[in-house]
Amino acid sequence: MDAAGFSSVAELDAALVDCRACPRLVEWRERVAREKRAAYRDEEYWGRPVPGIGPADASLLVVGLAPAAHGGNRTGRMFTGDRSGDVLFAALHAVGLTNQPTAVHRDDGLTLHGVRITAPVHCAPPDNKPTPAERDTCSGWLRAELALLRPRAVVALGGFGWQALLPVLGSVGWTIPRPRPVFGHGARVELAGPWPLQLFGSYHVSQQNTFTGRLTPAMLEDVLRAAAEAAGAAPIH
Repeated sequence: MDAAGFSSVAELDAALVDCRACPRLVEWRERVAREKRAAYRDEEYWGRPVPGIGPADASLLVVGLAPAAHGGNRTGRMFTGDRSGDVLFAALHAVGLTNQPTAVHRDDGLTLHGVRITAPVHCAPPDNKPTPAERDTCSGWLRAELALLRPRAVVALGGFGWQALLPVLGSVGWTIPRPRPVFGHGARVELAGPWPLQLFGSYHVSQQNTFTGRLTPAMLEDVLRAAAEAAGAAPIH
């Protein structure tokens, strides 16, 4: 996957939703879409790769893990329709990067300002665990997205996103320090490369982290606010 093959983020997203490169993920996402969860049995699931969400000129990029089976894989939009998304969008709204604190479905009126949300793996994986091969196969989409967006700051949600992001950044021209930067909540690294880039780390907005208090709304808001300031993403309120 090469950014040179796409003239815009919209063109990249249109190609991404037709990807069938990983047989295990294709089988899983489509099976979940057929069988559904009882609470959503009357809904039509998306059941395809889930593209990023947010403006094509976003200066801040938030990188998660992968779509949830009954969240993004159901709604067709990143972090939409699940508990993790409830936490993330509430925090983004609190720091002025969205017009509303909730994300329920694709047509709910949500608008992101200065920030785009994506993932290193675009299909829902079994047990929320992509394999290294699936991560590497999907990395071309992230490389292309970075080149088209040219963000000034990136927030990695969780260790998986951090570890997936570093080699992608290295492959497109950023110098990754040695030893490699260690993930942690509140981690911040300035990278030299094609343009100045600040990398931030935050615990993932998983229920395991938010229900136990490992990640609080205030902790997430602090990281997002610092990243938005570094990116020059002005709040809308």
